[in-house]
Amino acid sequence: MAKKAKTPRPPVQAPKRRHDPKQPGRVPGLGSVPRWALVAGVVAVAAIVAVVAVAVSGGGGSSSSDDKVASAMTAAGCTLNAVKPLPPKNKVNYHADSPSLTTNVKWSTFPPSGGGHYGLWAIWGFYRAAVNPRQVVHNLEHGAVVIWWGPKVPSSTVDQLEQFYQESPNAMFGTPIAGLDSKIALTAWTSLPGSYYAKGNYGMGHIAICKRFDEKAFKAFRNAYRGKGPEGIPASSDTPGSGPQTP
Repeated sequence: MAKKAKTPRPPVQAPKRRHDPKQPGRVPGLGSVPRWALVAGVVAVAAIVAVVAVAVSGGGGSSSSDDKVASAMTAAGCTLNAVKPLPPKNKVNYHADSPSLTTNVKWSTFPPSGGGHYGLWAIWGFYRAAVNPRQVVHNLEHGAVVIWWGPKVPSSTVDQLEQFYQESPNAMFGTPIAGLDSKIALTAWTSLPGSYYAKGNYGMGHIAICKRFDEKAFKAFRNAYRGKGPEGIPASSDTPGSGPQTP
């Protein structure tokens, strides 16, 4: 008797993946990881990046503006540094560091770029005679970009500095200072809005030292840091000739 032909077995199929309606929002290819967890992770990473960007920017500008200033200053043969001001002696008020215009005040940079100062700021302007730096630092706190120059800087260069000042004088200040010799300096004091004095944050001082006037570099510094003082006063309020009410 002839043998009966065997019926071939059906091909083995992989088990079908079932859709579980009880597990909405799962990300394909990531097993049991819910979509919200990935979103939360992305948000956390973005927050960390933002914090790092703030730290790099010096507590007031942006990393891109800092880079532009650094590039312009390097091309002009200037040095540029961001230096934190020394904290106030009583931790709550910088005015207490200089109760008089003759108080010995220590700053983290020369010329000063932030820190202890007198309670009344100087009247806004460009001066050919030196203004007390204890007052000028208060102008920095209000958002000034201060132009300093030493006694050996030629008068023709001082004329250029004054012309630069006059082009856009709001929140700008000019004064000679002893000890800078033949060099010119720019300083500013910046801080993020609403963060001044909070958790030991005293902003960031910016200082550029130059051997000569360079319009492009000076404009880059002015545009990056003017009007960004720790107290949040807009540059439009710091007009030439304005100043504190005195007794």
